[in-house]
Amino acid sequence: MRLIIIWLVVIFLLYSVINDPERSADIVLALWDVIWGAIANIGTFFEELFTGSIGR
Repeated sequence: MRLIIIWLVVIFLLYSVINDPERSADIVLALWDVIWGAIANIGTFFEELFTGSIGR
């Protein structure tokens, strides 16, 4: 069952890229911005945690 779902997702992704590559690129860039923002916020949290500047 898991293998079937993986193949369906791969087929859908290929179809999306072939059908509308510009929109697919926009979606990938938006996801990258979300991931990068999360990583940056986690880094900021730990930096402030270790420097003791949280809550000041």
